Amino acid sequence: MTGTERSARTLVAGVGNIFLRDDGFGVETVRRLGRLDPSRLPPGTELMDAGIRGVHLAYKLLEGYRTLVLVDIVGRGGPPGTLYTIDVGPRPPDARPAPGPLDTHAMDPATVLGLLHDLHAGAGGTLPDEVYVIGCEPLETEEGMGLSAPVEAAVEPAVDRVLDLLARRATPVPQNPATQNPATRNPVPQKN
Repeated sequence: MTGTERSARTLVAGVGNIFLRDDGFGVETVRRLGRLDPSRLPPGTELMDAGIRGVHLAYKLLEGYRTLVLVDIVGRGGPPGTLYTIDVGPRPPDARPAPGPLDTHAMDPATVLGLLHDLHAGAGGTLPDEVYVIGCEPLETEEGMGLSAPVEAAVEPAVDRVLDLLARRATPVPQNPATQNPATRNPVPQKN
């Protein structure tokens, strides 16, 4: 790698509360990724059970990762267990929480990404060039342990989807993505 290329480090973070049924989807998916033979993950890939520690995740990202893959539940109106691949991109989310006290136990991906951009502005660090969410439509998010049947059935396909995404993203990119032609970037297809 030359001095004009960034590290190809990737962070895959499972987000959610395992005590709220299907909200534990992201954590369980990352746990299963962690049980795989390490050779199935591209070099520079780190797994993180972020759980409900969104602030910790935001600070971890300031260490410098090219790609962030968040795994979480996502309500988009599909049948429970439906998987989504969402290319968030490197910019801050349009929908940001209103200013006020930060609830570190209720941080969804948009809140984490907003906090990351705020921390970057104040503390420096390197923001990811690429941010993706592998999301699953939940069925049950009330208090309780264990995933519902359709969300449990979606975990292994989600593992495969993460591996596929990582395999496609495992190439170096120039240090300054602003100089790239956006039309040449490989889009991630939206799958239902």
